[in-house]
Amino acid sequence: MRVPTVAVDVVLFTIDAGALKALLVQVRKGPFAGRWAFPGGLVPLGEALEDTARRELQEKTGIADLYLEQLYTFGEPDRDPSGHVVSVAYFALVPAPVPAPPDDPKYARLEWRDVRKLPRLGYGHNALADYALARLQAKIEYSDVARGLLPPEFTLAELQEVYETILGRALDRRNFRKRVLQRGLVRPVKRVRRGPHRPAELYAFAQRER
Repeated sequence: MRVPTVAVDVVLFTIDAGALKALLVQVRKGPFAGRWAFPGGLVPLGEALEDTARRELQEKTGIADLYLEQLYTFGEPDRDPSGHVVSVAYFALVPAPVPAPPDDPKYARLEWRDVRKLPRLGYGHNALADYALARLQAKIEYSDVARGLLPPEFTLAELQEVYETILGRALDRRNFRKRVLQRGLVRPVKRVRRGPHRPAELYAFAQRER
């Protein structure tokens, strides 16, 4: 009796040019050759699920240390025409888009795309995109998950821009700053960023909240 194989798929988010973007890969072979999807792969015997997800991302981006969280398990038997594949989905965050490697034997191309303007993806990955975005929008309301999209030090204006980009709506500046500071989400680092306008105070996240 054949049993399903197990894979991981990862929605890697970043913010670029005012848009929330996700890394897409163009599949070289198989039933979805030429189509776009999220990076991922089969879990080898003896490797933990999260280790597989991190390895796949490091191979595509060169980044080993990033925010990674398990999302959901997709087990519909017809998701992959080549066989019954159970996919454990993750989402990950990086502060800035990273360049694609010059050559990848598994994928024809890698591109960052606006997550709200994705094409029809292979392997049913549009549902994965919707699920990942909904989780990110929910988590940003009660945790410090935004730290995965920001450098270690940032201005409150930059933090607000991250929130607005994820939520897809404008936020009142005064109320946003009041709420963030009352929650103790961030702390001043006693440094300022100087530029063409008045100096902006820099902040860092106070502690990690999951």
